[in-house]
Amino acid sequence: MAINNFIFDFGGVLLDWDPRYLYRKVFKTEEEMENFLQKICTSEWNSQMDAGKPFAEGVKELIAIHPEYAKEIQLYKDRWPEMISGPIDEGVSILEQVNASHKFKLFGLTNWSSETFPFAYNNYKFLEIFEGIVVSGEEKMKKPEKRIFHLLLERYHLNPEECIFIDDNQNNIDMANKLGIHGILCQDFAKVKEEILKLTGLKLK
Repeated sequence: MAINNFIFDFGGVLLDWDPRYLYRKVFKTEEEMENFLQKICTSEWNSQMDAGKPFAEGVKELIAIHPEYAKEIQLYKDRWPEMISGPIDEGVSILEQVNASHKFKLFGLTNWSSETFPFAYNNYKFLEIFEGIVVSGEEKMKKPEKRIFHLLLERYHLNPEECIFIDDNQNNIDMANKLGIHGILCQDFAKVKEEILKLTGLKLK
């Protein structure tokens, strides 16, 4: 069956997001920063906001557990934009070339807090290319949950076999593949282009 749709993840594919960009300015040493991010403001904690928990609630709960880091925890929300260094040029180039071919519809599927996503959308104009975007924080569900993939497919009337999904997380790719979507793991952009060529015949620069 022909590919008619591309579904892009955002963080790690199109946008370079990492809390270290902020916290290197806050902590004096890499060791202190890594300890904070691995034991306090962890990726598991951040994923609660991706799944729809209000930032104020998540921050309040964490400060109650780690009051000695109250200031640093609060910065996670207050200075969140500093965690984005900018676009990932190779990923954006793929997006723009696919769009310029006029052969495919483009969709986004991202694990992102509904409170912070508007900053990204308003500051990175290439996100306006997408015909539709599903944001985990808005839907109160996140990848790799099966139901968020179903929501995207049903909302935009997509046949999974006609979709390519590009994501930098293997668990998300595995779930997409289980559902019949053609998952491409994004860890090497040259390999992503090779897979796109195999699946669509579209040769990208």
